[in-house]
Amino acid sequence: MTHRMTEERRAQLLHLSAQLKISFGNLALLDEALTHPSYTNEAKESISHNERLEFLGDAVLELASSTYLYARFPACSEGELTKMRASLVQSETLARLARRLDLGGYLRLGRGELLAGGADRQNNLENVFEAVIGAIFLDAGWAAAQAYVTRQLSDEATHLQRTHVARDFKTALQEHIQQKHRTSIAYELISESGPDHDKRFTTRVRIGGEAMGEGTGRSKKEAEQQAAAAALARLGCS
Repeated sequence: MTHRMTEERRAQLLHLSAQLKISFGNLALLDEALTHPSYTNEAKESISHNERLEFLGDAVLELASSTYLYARFPACSEGELTKMRASLVQSETLARLARRLDLGGYLRLGRGELLAGGADRQNNLENVFEAVIGAIFLDAGWAAAQAYVTRQLSDEATHLQRTHVARDFKTALQEHIQQKHRTSIAYELISESGPDHDKRFTTRVRIGGEAMGEGTGRSKKEAEQQAAAAALARLGCS
């Protein structure tokens, strides 16, 4: 059983779709993309939330951004393009784009999440940005989704240079240690928390057996990067 959309909600979504320059054939998909799991948990009727659309949108975003960068920077290597993509679609950037579109203002949240500032929480904004991409893909297909992603990322990509990419802290730390200290580097997972859809990992880096930094991220790789950044800062190399 699905919920019946109110006329007020329909009007809100039509206004948003006009701002997004997307005409939805199935407006319920956009509604689902803008529904946080906390809202579903508190609802008295069966309502779909946006986790599945987020999953799909993440994959569409990766392909669309890769295609865009491949065409825009023909002289860049695979490694440079990979770093550019990481910089372009990082969590902070996606949340900023979601704020620019005011997606948080249309996001349906449970009462507790709303009172806790969930409408402007970076993770929620990143997720809803990706979920909207998933909704566009299902509703209108690849070409429409790709065009939408390109519109959203074009301003951000203007500032990208081959040297202006997400820094690889692990590689920087490895190179520094090899040059200066010639000792071992090891990463260890010290904690894992949060629900399956919103995991947080905390990692410690040891240099020559000594703990030199800790980092937290949404993936083990991200946590290791943050731990390496902390170690570099401690070594005076940030």
